[in-house]
Amino acid sequence: MSDPVLLQRFAAWLQPQPSTEDNERSSFFQNGIIVLDTNVLLSLYEYTETSREQVLSALEQTAGRLWMPYQVGLEFVRGRRSTLESRKRALADAASEVNKKLMTARKAIVEAKNLVCAQLNKYAQAPEEIANLNALVKDADVDQHLSVYLIEFKRHLDMLKADHGLAPNAADTADPILPRVAQLYGEGVGHQPDDKVLRKRLEEATAFRFPNKIPPGFADSNKETPLKSAGDFLLWEELVEYVSQLPEASRRVLFVSNDTKEDWYESSSGTSNSRPWPSLVDELKRRAGAELRIETPLNFYGGIREFLDVELAEDTYAEIVRVSEAFEVKAQNGEPQVTEETASQFSPPEGLALTALQSVGLTSSAARAAVDSSSPSHWLFQWWLIGVTAQLGRRVPEGWELSVSIAAASRAPEPPSPLWKPGTVLPAGEWLHRDSSWIAPWFMELLDATPKADRAVLRGLAAQQAEENRRSRG
Repeated sequence: MSDPVLLQRFAAWLQPQPSTEDNERSSFFQNGIIVLDTNVLLSLYEYTETSREQVLSALEQTAGRLWMPYQVGLEFVRGRRSTLESRKRALADAASEVNKKLMTARKAIVEAKNLVCAQLNKYAQAPEEIANLNALVKDADVDQHLSVYLIEFKRHLDMLKADHGLAPNAADTADPILPRVAQLYGEGVGHQPDDKVLRKRLEEATAFRFPNKIPPGFADSNKETPLKSAGDFLLWEELVEYVSQLPEASRRVLFVSNDTKEDWYESSSGTSNSRPWPSLVDELKRRAGAELRIETPLNFYGGIREFLDVELAEDTYAEIVRVSEAFEVKAQNGEPQVTEETASQFSPPEGLALTALQSVGLTSSAARAAVDSSSPSHWLFQWWLIGVTAQLGRRVPEGWELSVSIAAASRAPEPPSPLWKPGTVLPAGEWLHRDSSWIAPWFMELLDATPKADRAVLRGLAAQQAEENRRSRG
């Protein structure tokens, strides 16, 4: 006897939360097609060389059933450059920052000694003690002590570079990963949709699905262009179309992604637990007659070990966890995104902040020094400048650029956070809409340290961005 109609129609919603203990899970690994999201492929550039080789060897066991949507391929070949550049710059900046901090420590030690000597001279007239301190804290001795730390810190950074096994210019000349991935997929790569199909899908995403928060991809609806906003939906449409053409026995899809945001996962009763949206399972069933299972990379590689008898070392699992956690910090929707919270954690690609600076005519030495700085304290300004110049059309962003979501000012009844300053802190001639604006504290500090001519440029960018963001919110 078949299930009542109600139970049939809403079967996807009535299923329990997916678990690694599900009885039917093995069939997805052994018989289904496997689709890796862009972020899973880009993670290959984040692993150490040993772990990467193990992961690639594990993926080779699934090579006959891997399929890559065109959208994933496009994001992968574009994103690999920014991933490599970010890693290269992060390691280079770390070395520079270590040097600066040790030099700051050296200066602080000498200044502390001088302060004590000055107090001894002023209040105790103690030349012998002063002489002892001067003998104790000699410049050469301080340098010798600090060099021990410098050598050890540098050794660890050099070890990190070596462990990744990727040349600094690997994106252009010696990328060992790209040909391995190409070999994994063989002919299993989707075709580029024609312009008419692409336009229709973009219209469906922006006019119908995103306003109604229909997964996937609605969380990206505020990106700079409809094409960037619709990346996940374009992937999804390709997947539905491809699977619907497969033999019925092969219509089983295992989708693997680091992305667990609200446009892929449904929150569970306000708790931190969530499950992939049942509506995605239901939609693939209705439109393509296919079963869907969504897993994170950690569960996926665990499944490869369990169901395909592939060996993966515990160190490799630790690498997978580390890279997945890093994705949570710096990524949205499979595409690295920089926010105010994450801007100080990784530096912009070399030269990009300077290009942004030149595009708006900032000319002061203070502004140039801020974009040339390798200090994390300046990365927030650099990322904001990169993002706002692209958002306002002052320059054409490269295809591999990271998405940036940082605002210097806001037009709203309430401040984004209690630390933001009201627009009235600036003179009436310097800021429009003073009574309805809020200014980020870091941006106020930047204005205070910037010469008059560049202040006007920065204020103009911040005010235009605030107005643009207000309009986009409706």
